[in-house]
Amino acid sequence: MANTGSAPAASHGTGGSHHPARTGWTAFAAVLMIFGGAMAIFQGIAAIAKDDVFVATRNYVFEFNLTGWGWIHLILGIVIVLAGCALFTGAFWARAVGVVLAGLGALANFLWLPYYPLWSIVLIAIDIFIIWALCAGPDHHRAKA
Repeated sequence: MANTGSAPAASHGTGGSHHPARTGWTAFAAVLMIFGGAMAIFQGIAAIAKDDVFVATRNYVFEFNLTGWGWIHLILGIVIVLAGCALFTGAFWARAVGVVLAGLGALANFLWLPYYPLWSIVLIAIDIFIIWALCAGPDHHRAKA
């Protein structure tokens, strides 16, 4: 019973009980990726099902077929949701894939600006928060001490 007071301090210093998915920023990024991916899925479904839901502005520099763009959002959204779920495992590859997919999501939403500007700006902000949270990540300095 005398060494129970020193046992938590010893396990805390080694980092053995500190799972990467339980850090605040990784969990935050995972939840945001699942939410952002779900919203991209809904965007894709709306664009595929009804082309007349979205109104494109005239004289925009780039223009895409809305149905094709809906498929891109649908597939990208599914992959983002899966990567967000993989982040809960704490794997490093999931963090790297998450940063890449959040960047692709931000790019896709930037190109989606003519169809739904406010929603695109919100999802771009979410993608930026995801990239920031995944890059901030767990504190590896504690594990070395």
